[in-house]
Amino acid sequence: MRPRTALPTALAGLLLVAGCTSGGSDGAPGTAQEDAEGVVTTSAPDAASSLVADTDPAASAVSTSRALFDSSPVAVVAAADDPAAQLMASSAAVGLGVPLLVTAAGDDPAGVVVGELDRLGATAVLAVGADAAGALADGGAGEDRDVVTVPADAAAVEEATGLTLADADPVAPDGGVAAVAALDPADPAGLRPDGAAPDDGAEADGELPGVQRADPLTDVVVLASGSAESLAGTATARAAGARVVPTGGQTDPRASADVVEALGTDRPAAVLALGADFGAQDGFDWKLATAATGTQLPGGGQTLFPGRLMVALYGVPGSGALGVLGEQDLPASIQRAKDTAAPYDELVETPVVPTFEIIATVASDSAGPDGDYSTELDIEQLRPWVDAAGEAGVYVVLDLQPGREDFLGQARQYQPLLELPHVGLALDPEWRLGPGELPLQQIGRVGIDEVNQVVTWLADLTREKALPQKLLVLHQFQVRMITDRERLDTSRDELALMVHVDGQGSQPAKQDTWRVLHTDAPAPLYWGWKNFYDEDEPMLTPAQTIEQALPTPELVTYQ
Repeated sequence: MRPRTALPTALAGLLLVAGCTSGGSDGAPGTAQEDAEGVVTTSAPDAASSLVADTDPAASAVSTSRALFDSSPVAVVAAADDPAAQLMASSAAVGLGVPLLVTAAGDDPAGVVVGELDRLGATAVLAVGADAAGALADGGAGEDRDVVTVPADAAAVEEATGLTLADADPVAPDGGVAAVAALDPADPAGLRPDGAAPDDGAEADGELPGVQRADPLTDVVVLASGSAESLAGTATARAAGARVVPTGGQTDPRASADVVEALGTDRPAAVLALGADFGAQDGFDWKLATAATGTQLPGGGQTLFPGRLMVALYGVPGSGALGVLGEQDLPASIQRAKDTAAPYDELVETPVVPTFEIIATVASDSAGPDGDYSTELDIEQLRPWVDAAGEAGVYVVLDLQPGREDFLGQARQYQPLLELPHVGLALDPEWRLGPGELPLQQIGRVGIDEVNQVVTWLADLTREKALPQKLLVLHQFQVRMITDRERLDTSRDELALMVHVDGQGSQPAKQDTWRVLHTDAPAPLYWGWKNFYDEDEPMLTPAQTIEQALPTPELVTYQ
């Protein structure tokens, strides 16, 4: 290179808890009888956060039922290996406001189901599909309760329950959880798999007794990863009136803009994570607390990559000598950043985020009062640029050229700005000088232990302040600039670590540097590319940058 309160959490394994009982509401529109014969009771989990991580669908369904329902005179049952039955059973359970349980394969397919029916005090069961009805019969579930059997057909379910099921688009094989999560308890749709035809002429073999649903658990948010075993639990959560937010397979709650919005807006008393894959997410408790702040990064969510391409202007505010950022005033710089980023919108599928990389400390040829050969810009000089950028949806990276000072010492000086959610940090080893060295007389370098000190400090700060993930950029265009890079601490999920390859010159030379620096790189690591207006031969267009800088960088900077 050239010149509401965060959500408290306590999550350890499977937490299935019951709180104060919620009574039933007056009347139950859409149930089989006007005068309800049984009352459903629900309760929010006692713990602020809990996890249902069973890999077995039957166990997952029971765990969710136990987490949210105290009693229910009616339950719905389907077979775990019958997708059509599970979807239609979900519609019925959500419409009735009762749990959905599933039978499993094996010698005792209804074993856990019967136990849960006993706990709920269920005296009647809607069995959707012949497999479920057979399993319940074999398990003795019908000896002391009524079992009404229906095929996976909307008309038959309506006949047995008194519900009116709206028409719905067919559900794709991987869309079951999302479709169930979207069910409206007051107006449920009749879900069926894509390719499944209605079973015309199918009938129910009986009619369920009326049931009075509980008041909805509006203070509970359920995060649904979308894993197949959690479909029944998703229906149970919607039946209880909890808000279900599909995470699209993401198990880090910070990674989903929808999750961050839901937690920040609803401020729920309890969060239930539903899906076996959540069990593998380290640090779920502090990540959930961070997501609960509701703060979104430019581009959405609270994690940086994958999920966006950043396009940056580099330089010093008020001076065009060190980069294009300072060639115009603040409003014009914001507009230029947006204009520079705009051509990438049609080239990539992820959101494109305009970015400022501001040189906060500038390597100097004079020692200065502190003798470190680096001029530190005052925070109040930078704050208007940082604040205006945040308001405009522009991410900010503060770049350090420390001279003879160490990176951590300089980074600490900018802590007030780094405590803002849209501000990251860049370390520029080219300007990290040893004793007796001077800027522009040699290319500097830094040892990995000094870099890891910054990693630890910045990650700790990010977690302590419940901030979205921060970008930490390491500038490098020679291998020797970061010694022992293979020992870079990549374990801190509070940060997204990036190597920014900022060499200049001919494109063959730049591509060669790009390939060399990717060799034996630690993981996870993200990558930045720099385009120089004057020094590159030639400078790549946005389309050429995406085509030729492979793998595609997460940050493209212009200087």
